[in-house]
Amino acid sequence: MTKISQLLRLLKISWVLVRHGLDELILATHLFRPVRFIGLFLPWHWLPRREQDRGARIRRALEDLGPIFVKFGQILSTRRDLLPDDIAIELAKLQDQVAPFAGEQARAIIENAYGYPLENVFTEFDITPLASASIAQVHAATLKNGDKVVVKVLRPGILPVIKRDVSLLYIIAARIERYWTMGRQLHAVDVVHEIEKTLLDELDLMREAANASQLRRNFEGSELIYIPDVYWPHTRKNVMVLERISGIPVSNIDDLKKAGIDLRTLAERGVIIFFTQVFRHSFFHADMHPGNIFVADNGQYIAVDFGIMGALNASDQRYLAENFLAFFNRDYRRVAELHVESGWVDEDTRVEEFESAIRTVCEPIFDKPLKDISFGQLLLRLFQTARRFNMEVQPQLILLQKTLLNIEGLGRQLYPDLDLWQTAKPFLEDWIKDQIGPRAIARQIKDNLPAWLEKAPQMPALLYDVLEQTREGKLKVEMQTTQLESLRREIRSASRRNIFSIIGGSLIISAAVIFSLDGYSKLMSAGAPIHTWVLGALGIVFLLAAWPED
Repeated sequence: MTKISQLLRLLKISWVLVRHGLDELILATHLFRPVRFIGLFLPWHWLPRREQDRGARIRRALEDLGPIFVKFGQILSTRRDLLPDDIAIELAKLQDQVAPFAGEQARAIIENAYGYPLENVFTEFDITPLASASIAQVHAATLKNGDKVVVKVLRPGILPVIKRDVSLLYIIAARIERYWTMGRQLHAVDVVHEIEKTLLDELDLMREAANASQLRRNFEGSELIYIPDVYWPHTRKNVMVLERISGIPVSNIDDLKKAGIDLRTLAERGVIIFFTQVFRHSFFHADMHPGNIFVADNGQYIAVDFGIMGALNASDQRYLAENFLAFFNRDYRRVAELHVESGWVDEDTRVEEFESAIRTVCEPIFDKPLKDISFGQLLLRLFQTARRFNMEVQPQLILLQKTLLNIEGLGRQLYPDLDLWQTAKPFLEDWIKDQIGPRAIARQIKDNLPAWLEKAPQMPALLYDVLEQTREGKLKVEMQTTQLESLRREIRSASRRNIFSIIGGSLIISAAVIFSLDGYSKLMSAGAPIHTWVLGALGIVFLLAAWPED
């Protein structure tokens, strides 16, 4: 990227901002307040301008700046905890409705990707696209075997455009972190990095096809949602072929009613699908706006467009589920403790003070009937409160927050009396029990026992070496600062249940080691040494003590 092209692009951006009256907003920011008097001398301020809502002006400017800035606005709209409501609402209206490129050009791209004429694959190919977005467009086609499919084709020359505009976003983000008080806390450069990663991922249609296949496998045989099949032999990095589906757009309420679809059931199923993806599969569709969701005649959801997917690790899943349940039970202290334990806020945060702030936000909301409470809005208010306690941006939660808002908004559109709390709470309670209850312990023992038995013969020699080095004073323990910090956090957040689980597991492993020394054939025999059974029994007792009281 040359400096000249960056300068030209910055000039165009400046002109678009001026044309939409956004120079006033920029000069009003903290960064430019000392020099905002300059605006009085700019010539366009001497001419009358048509007044318009600031959110609408920002949205129109992003649309004029092109697909990358549209994507940026879409992602920014998910940070409702950072934006004023009027701007966030307008940015949420940004759609990838852009002019299509020529169908003959799409045909040439496909033939170049395949290396042979289009007629070798398709008996029919509609030159007119079904839909056109900022990254790609979709054409209807029919394969040689008669299967009806859609062909997704990347826009030509989109990569240089993305690189050019992302480089400018990096420059802007660096200035934000340098000159704006909140810049470092918001990790503006990291946010741009996430945007860049998301955009580059969308340029690889093989990756999107793999996402679709994984999601289809996760819901194989499900009555809740259907995922179109991928035709892998005809899929390339810039061309993807999917099964063509038919259904009613989920936003078309009148047609859904005419088809006899139960809207309440449909809304509740949407909530279950979301929580199933997040907590059961740890892999969720993160772009579930109405344009990507259809409904079959039997009331089954159909999802399309798998370019943006999200995932949570086991730790985030656990903390998130416990946060949700603590909200349901109005246990504000537990919410505060979870934020500290997870590292989402500073470890020196006074839990009592944070708890009081959360209660102040939540109690007025909970005074309403449950069906009138927006869980997404509640989380937004919580994030806004947490910012006062230096809560940093959690990139792994941004897509989740966006998806939750989409799902709740869609559910309320289908069935205004949707009680998300009542639908989600039993699911989360079952998931928590499955993670920390008897089933979880049995599953972990079953999964880990082969590895324990494989390593058991080595344990006596390793234990002897450690004891020998300790006796001779040769044992050295080295830890990095980050390791010590991690260990300190783990110890700080450990509970009686965690300790008992460790002791119980250790005793069972010890018993397995002794069993293995006497031969695997004696593992379950009555002739095994009695002390090994005692160790095993004690381990089970400690594991039982680690079970939750409820």
